[in-house]
Amino acid sequence: MHSPDSPDRYEEVLVSPMYLAGSNGAGDAGFAPVAHWPHHYLDDGPCQLLVTSPDQRIRIGWYGDDFELWKITAAQEAVAPPHWTATFNHVTPAEIVAGLTTALAQDYAASDPYENDGRFLANPSVHWADAVQPLLDAGWQRRLTYGLIEITAPDRLAGVEIDTLRGGPDSEAVTLWAGPRGWGTRAEAVFTSRTPSHLIAATAAVMASSAPVVRERHMIHREVEPLVTLTPVDPAAAPPGPRSPTPLDVRRTAVTEAVRRAARAPRTAADLRVMAAQSRTTSSARKRSPSPAPTAAARAPVASSARRHSR
Repeated sequence: MHSPDSPDRYEEVLVSPMYLAGSNGAGDAGFAPVAHWPHHYLDDGPCQLLVTSPDQRIRIGWYGDDFELWKITAAQEAVAPPHWTATFNHVTPAEIVAGLTTALAQDYAASDPYENDGRFLANPSVHWADAVQPLLDAGWQRRLTYGLIEITAPDRLAGVEIDTLRGGPDSEAVTLWAGPRGWGTRAEAVFTSRTPSHLIAATAAVMASSAPVVRERHMIHREVEPLVTLTPVDPAAAPPGPRSPTPLDVRRTAVTEAVRRAARAPRTAADLRVMAAQSRTTSSARKRSPSPAPTAAARAPVASSARRHSR
């Protein structure tokens, strides 16, 4: 386990299993499948970034300072109540969220908005297994009790709970989880009862994948670190050609990007975090200096809501 001042604290590593990798603090991977959809950058309220389908029937919200980091909904019409809702907490890897957003992008592309025939509004299957078949195919074990089906990974560090009684259309019917119980250690994805089964299955398929993800060492919670396999990323062994930016790439360009953005309003969730940091730094400097120096106007995101304990 690395110490706070360890020289390898920011070393990039491949984390396996992926479902224990936690969040890297950015939602880029989750938004990548819908990068071509309209983006709405919000200055007020807990939702900092909202990405919608062109007709606004699908909404993907990023709550950068909240326990429920992601809230994804789909509705019959732009102004109609959500037909179903999926939430992902602050520990969930964005790569898992991408399983759902990829399926949503595909469903929307195949739909006709004038016919209201989007598969993303389909009724869930009457067979509970259809929503978690990728986990069963991967050898996850199931246990049935009255009103509840539990499926657990072979390492017992991840699983899914299915409420077969489903008290109502908006009740929480399926919960995917990973990691030890605790506010900073357990990832949770919750789907309401009318969520189409194939969308839950797309999310579960990513959890069942053996592919590792890139993180910096300090991003791995100290209680989770003994439970995962960390393999240093060897730049020389990286395949040629374009690749997705890693956390180290992002940090290397942060200063340049911050200067470029300083004179305008924040546009992305990452911008919001940078501008908030600038605001805090300026405030501290003013307290130390008798004459405050002029700075670019910056507004920090709305304070986070009270932390909710994990299940």
